[in-house]
Amino acid sequence: MSLRRTLPILALAGAAVALTACATFQRGPVGNTAVPQPAQAVDLNRYAGLWYEIGRYENGFERDCEGVTARYAVRDDGLVGILNSCRQGGLNGDEKTVEGKAKIVEGSRNAKLKVSFFGPFYVGDYWVLARAEDYSWSIVGEPSGRYLWLLSRTPHPSRDVRDAILRRTRELGYDLSMVRETRQP
Repeated sequence: MSLRRTLPILALAGAAVALTACATFQRGPVGNTAVPQPAQAVDLNRYAGLWYEIGRYENGFERDCEGVTARYAVRDDGLVGILNSCRQGGLNGDEKTVEGKAKIVEGSRNAKLKVSFFGPFYVGDYWVLARAEDYSWSIVGEPSGRYLWLLSRTPHPSRDVRDAILRRTRELGYDLSMVRETRQP
């Protein structure tokens, strides 16, 4: 392969690595200094589908986002497809979407995934720390304790369900004062 053809490929690969590094080092305050290991196995076919974010620790890649959803799909190649979306600037704002994929961490009973939104680079951790038996809600974090997502199958879970999610989040060691409620339509 000639140098003229190789340089653009190397430049693209370098840009992907740089973007991944930026996303990886974009850190907020720690809300849990002792993130527990996931305790429940996850049936990916039951986990697949649409989730509504009802709360999160604020982070740079979701700044100013409302109406946040995540759609997961089990792919034929064994990976999990991801489609995240939000309304930028408010519920009537422009829709912003990003597609990604995740691979299962071996030995995790499907509760830990490595995610990629930048080609072949799997740098993000996605840990299903707790979930309802019927898969109606889920608490997602990662090892640093800087990221947290509270998910529900409905955009407006009942007060009892919301209280159960928050109670379990507190039991897992998370600082609830850092949770930013996500507005849903």
